[in-house]
Amino acid sequence: MPRRRGNAKWTLGTLALALAVPVVAQDAPESLLPPGFGDAPAAPAPAPTPSQPGRTPSPATPAAPTPPPALSLTLPEEGANNSAAQERSEEELAAQKAKYDLPDSARRSLDRVGPLTPRTLGMEPGAFGSESGQFLAILMKETRAPIVSRWGSILLRRALLSATDTPRGIDGADWVAERAWLLLRMGEADSARLLVQSVDPDRFTPRLYAVAMQTYLATADPAGLCPLSAGALKVSKEPGWDMTRAICAALSGDQGSASGALNQTRRRGVARGIDYRLAEKVVGTGFNARRSVKIEWDGVDRLTAWRFGLATALNVEIPDALYGTAGQHVRAWEARAPALSAVRRQPGADIAARLGVFSSKALVGFYSQLGGDGDVPAALGDRVDALRAAYGGPSIAARLQGMHMAWQDNARPDYVGLIATARAAAALPLAQVEARDAANLVAAMLTAGYDRNAARWAGAAGKLNGEGGSDLWALLSVGAPSAVVDIGRSRVSDFIGEAGPERGRLLIAALAGLSRLPQGDAAALAQDNGFTLAANSRWARAIGAAAQRGEKATVALLAAVGMQAGEWSRLPPAHLFHIVAALHRVGLDPEARMIAAEALTRA
Repeated sequence: MPRRRGNAKWTLGTLALALAVPVVAQDAPESLLPPGFGDAPAAPAPAPTPSQPGRTPSPATPAAPTPPPALSLTLPEEGANNSAAQERSEEELAAQKAKYDLPDSARRSLDRVGPLTPRTLGMEPGAFGSESGQFLAILMKETRAPIVSRWGSILLRRALLSATDTPRGIDGADWVAERAWLLLRMGEADSARLLVQSVDPDRFTPRLYAVAMQTYLATADPAGLCPLSAGALKVSKEPGWDMTRAICAALSGDQGSASGALNQTRRRGVARGIDYRLAEKVVGTGFNARRSVKIEWDGVDRLTAWRFGLATALNVEIPDALYGTAGQHVRAWEARAPALSAVRRQPGADIAARLGVFSSKALVGFYSQLGGDGDVPAALGDRVDALRAAYGGPSIAARLQGMHMAWQDNARPDYVGLIATARAAAALPLAQVEARDAANLVAAMLTAGYDRNAARWAGAAGKLNGEGGSDLWALLSVGAPSAVVDIGRSRVSDFIGEAGPERGRLLIAALAGLSRLPQGDAAALAQDNGFTLAANSRWARAIGAAAQRGEKATVALLAAVGMQAGEWSRLPPAHLFHIVAALHRVGLDPEARMIAAEALTRA
């Protein structure tokens, strides 16, 4: 039963205005890391103030190696539009450049593009080293996103958004396109938009035009395509750009041209069925429009980027079954769609948090909005009440009970519930709790990077026995900023006996990668448990070599390549070892520890 009723309605005039005014992307994405995350701990480390946990800002987190079949109108094959670009005469190119109204001194360079700098938690300009641009582009194209690790995705997002030097052997605009395309497949539509908008329009290549189409559809902003439409139509034969003739004319108030262009696309067979009707409905929202279009999804067998983008911009509900034909990254796009109610965006918000697109703070903020918006189904209302108790309960017991409700199953807590309660767990004073509760509190904190707050529970690790005690020890052994619990071969063997071989292998790999086990003990434990720490694959040797050269961004990308598994149980422990070891070696130890803790939490 719904708890409340909302009375907000969209009028055609309001919707037309919303479509006509492009959504302005933020200047720079907020960091996912709490203040102080990754700083060298003082010796001895001071105890954090429980009542003032670090703040985790919101993020700006996926599909097949090549553009997924479920998302066409999508990217053309490599080089498909190059001939169209070459057909432009020198006079046309000069005329296009003449239209650009900024002086040369104000034009943005393609030598280094990205909103993040070392001062804003970005990576250094040389973070990709001297790698070939074509090699890096191939890695990006072939990476199946989403990757299994939330923290791996957070790190990759940071690398892709950093203002790094454009590698040799690739056009600067194409380099931006490949980074943005990977971000889109990770669910990071807003981040992809930041990159696309960092390139001056007259420097777009056919590849970047294709990615820009996907980006503005992913952000449900068809009006954003209009400034690019004229240039794109000169180099691309993609149906979507042809349809912008009608859409952009309608949004600018020229209904005569819009109707003519729309009728022409229908006669030429550019778009049919649901694709045409969605475009017709967008045209119908324009000023002085006389079209009324009803959207029906009968017979539609898949969700494409075109269908998602236009339907979401129009606030037309997409059947749940169609989301199953696309991928989780599309749900993450949905989570940030401004035209949709919080209730409509809720499934996407949970997925966005799991993928790393939403931070703990963003997720809690979403549920706070949900609690005050419109009709709230009872189950969602219960979740809002649980978070309200977790953060504002009158006692420690009441706050812990709220967390229990958010976790759903205390023995096997829901991962999104852990993310949602991360700051509540970090703020909870040290108290006498059961071992399982202590383990879950630490796991929750580490989902959001509150590693120092988690380390406060180290004293309890040696005193709490029973179910959950070994998990608490294991999480602190890999997640704390420094060694706060005893780590030895016999203790690791005890954990394997309690937790099982699968999680035991992940623990061995993590501790070995962090150099928290003697090398001989780590190698022997790995061999006894059926795997090796040797670099016996091309990927392992590549990530090791990149780490040796100190290339943080290359390591982050190769780490994502090594985590292309649908679930943690399918990730080879040797992959975890090489990823953690490489990150540790290049100075990304905090991210290495959070990935290790995530593996133990989610496996």
